[in-house]
Amino acid sequence: MVPENGLPGKPRGTGVTLLQRMRRAEKAERIREVLDEHYPEVEIPLAHRDPYTLLLAVLLSAQTTDKKVNQVTPALFARASTPEEMAKLPVEEIHRLIREVGLANQKAKAIRRLSEILVEEHGGEVPRSFEALEALPGVGHKTASVVMVQAFGQPAFPVDTHIHRLAARWGLSSGKSVERTERDLEKVFPEETWGKVHLQIIYFGREHCPARRHDLDACPICSWAATAKRKRGEAARR
Repeated sequence: MVPENGLPGKPRGTGVTLLQRMRRAEKAERIREVLDEHYPEVEIPLAHRDPYTLLLAVLLSAQTTDKKVNQVTPALFARASTPEEMAKLPVEEIHRLIREVGLANQKAKAIRRLSEILVEEHGGEVPRSFEALEALPGVGHKTASVVMVQAFGQPAFPVDTHIHRLAARWGLSSGKSVERTERDLEKVFPEETWGKVHLQIIYFGREHCPARRHDLDACPICSWAATAKRKRGEAARR
């Protein structure tokens, strides 16, 4: 139902008007055009061979740069590159191989145990469901999302810190929570583009749209996507 002023009202149970949703969708389409210009082709920044090594690489990337993970994983995967091989390694050896990444002790234990579970419960294969993936030690929703979309081509929009902050900066989400950001982005980007767009935003955030000391007016996206209020606020913090 359209009110007398002719503008769409707020659907029951939501805090976003249909007009705002439409504008977000239009903004998202223009953002996707800019991202395609900068990154027509994108590759997963974490070196891997298959779903299992991708799973471990994403797990290792928590609180660690992709660059550091890519420095560590060659030796790890040379020692063990399947769940069967990894399940036989002592936790201490896994820790030695990954000691340069953040939370290495916890991650070593998780890698050993999840490898055992893959062998015991999944025939040595990485499961193709969110429920089964998120039940593995050390695997949260974001890690599961990356594996689902990048390894298996299943619809998922992984949200990392770059995507979370840029979605808010660009007015595509309120930024109140990662879960909210994921839902908002899934609404405004076509499902078949999620795997590509999430990588494009990560690369754009790293190379063109840093969190601090960023000139929003000079940015290919922030210059028109960010609100005047946000521009003033971030300029004051520079």
